[in-house]
Amino acid sequence: MNARARKVLVLAAIAFAAVIVLAMAQDPGFRGRDAQPPKPSDAYVVVGVRHGASFFPRARYEFTKPGKDGEIDFLHYHTYDEVVAILKRWAEKHPGLVDLYSVGKSYEGRDIWQITITNKATGKDTDKPAMFIEGNRHSGEVTAAECALWFADHVLRGYGQDPGLTALVDTKALYVRVKNNPDGSEMYLQTAQSNRSTVRPNDDDRDGLLDEDPPEDLDGDGFILQVRKKVEPGKGTMILDPADPSGRLMKRAEPGKGDYTVSSEGLDNDGDGRVNEDGVGGLDLHRNYPENWRPMPGRDLTGRGFTQGGAGEYPLSEPETRAVFTFLLEHPNVGIVQTMDTTVPMLLHGPSTSRMSESMFPEDMAVYRYFDEEGKKITGYPNAGDTYWDYANLGRGDRDMRAMAAEMGFEIPREPQGSPLFGHSPDFGYLYYGAVWYGDELWNGGRVKDYDGDGRVTDLEALRFIDEELGGRYFKPWTKFVHPALGEVEIGGFNPKFWRQNPPVELLEEWIRKEGQFNLFLAKSLPQVKVLSAAVKPVKKEADTFEIVAVFTNEGYLPTALKMADRVKIVRPDAAAVRLPAGVELAPGVRARQDIGYLRQNERKEVRWKVKIKPGTSGEAEVSISSTRGGLAKAALKIG
Repeated sequence: MNARARKVLVLAAIAFAAVIVLAMAQDPGFRGRDAQPPKPSDAYVVVGVRHGASFFPRARYEFTKPGKDGEIDFLHYHTYDEVVAILKRWAEKHPGLVDLYSVGKSYEGRDIWQITITNKATGKDTDKPAMFIEGNRHSGEVTAAECALWFADHVLRGYGQDPGLTALVDTKALYVRVKNNPDGSEMYLQTAQSNRSTVRPNDDDRDGLLDEDPPEDLDGDGFILQVRKKVEPGKGTMILDPADPSGRLMKRAEPGKGDYTVSSEGLDNDGDGRVNEDGVGGLDLHRNYPENWRPMPGRDLTGRGFTQGGAGEYPLSEPETRAVFTFLLEHPNVGIVQTMDTTVPMLLHGPSTSRMSESMFPEDMAVYRYFDEEGKKITGYPNAGDTYWDYANLGRGDRDMRAMAAEMGFEIPREPQGSPLFGHSPDFGYLYYGAVWYGDELWNGGRVKDYDGDGRVTDLEALRFIDEELGGRYFKPWTKFVHPALGEVEIGGFNPKFWRQNPPVELLEEWIRKEGQFNLFLAKSLPQVKVLSAAVKPVKKEADTFEIVAVFTNEGYLPTALKMADRVKIVRPDAAAVRLPAGVELAPGVRARQDIGYLRQNERKEVRWKVKIKPGTSGEAEVSISSTRGGLAKAALKIG
């Protein structure tokens, strides 16, 4: 047995022993009837059997502490328990506006909570046009949860005060899921660990082991930073950046000229020569949707087809994704969806395997283009567009992004080209569900201020901003440490969680507010059917014969159905109907319910019903329109 095999065997034995010990600790039968319970542990335990660690030290981040218990603020990141408490308070405080319910259980068994915001006195949520907002499907992209929370808080605070918000809640339904991936989010906010999405054990590096090489927070500061080691001249790949007199920034060296190596903080637990390559979980909830799903790498048995990292065992294999899919199929009244991530920033949507002109109806593409342009004005984001082409070609001419890509082991092609993603939610959203579906990217990775005005923000400028505006606390100074494998090193660098992946708390509300305003713009753009007029008119030369004439319209920006929604039959055609009092009946061959197709913005459609009215009859008739995504509307008119 070679050294690597012995090490793997030992790791597996340790993992198995840890599971047994944990089970014994949780089962009072192992301790005996009179034994005292163990002292509370400060370890954070991740569910699942894996070859690596399943428990980690808790990180006591100052960035997750509220200003005052029981009061909502956006100067910190909210944990799962705090979010649940806020949602419960809203449901108690606004019983006529808010419903709180669980839509399912996460992999670790947490409730996935969601709220519906609508004025119940003006009708059921399912009878109204609706928007669905989801945050935090990716574990570390916690800014998305904050934006979803801000959106709900802003709407509820404004109801009864702001006419626009009041009208929105009176006429629409807003479905808000703050944390769709509570397991990953909690691990991210409670430990130094991070991952893509679910914590389900996964073999990221395809070596037959599950989660065997998570990072270690060697210096115990709660973050996985960088490790730099001074080596003999020419033996390294990095040098101190000569542009930074403080000696904190590193720069890739020309071949044979480096005198530092830089790696991620941690150990090579499985002896494969790599560090931190197989941490907790690794699947991607955002590659687990049924539209254009592809198997994981290694699962295409021909070796010649497309595969998709993080896709899961099969479409909708993950309960968190399934909870979105099921809810939306049960609520076809949802016409707009926003599911947010970090950190480009960009107003992002499908298609993800082709260009817009290849997969979208022209009418639908015009809608997306309109939202793209208006959204850039509202948010200030420089980019908007599809995943396959626009997103894939970001940074092509940026030498810093090209260098960063090289450090990560891949090259950005010099000529524009598409890059497909499979099982991607925006494709499910448009091609399968027929809705306007955005997956916006918030935050900019720390590229905050362009001091020299050259159109790009370097790490030196980011460091200057941190020093001058934020007291230096988002870059840890390089600190000496004796590494178990590397000897004397230094640990430091930019904060990976609250600078690189998410905004510092000082800038958090600025970013979630502007994205939240775009989401409000989307919600206010939903279709809304209305009865413009209804009248009874006599038919000439036909005794006791009349026509009920009604005119219907759509007051919203969106049509009552996108062309794709009609194509995939997720919606039914809008229908006009009449209800008659006693003594009034429809003329032969006239149907009470008539399909009228779909209504564009401000389009008017007239519908006529020929009726016979018995002499002396009086009463009230009702005309109505029902639309899957445009809602319901009705009007009464007197007969006789």
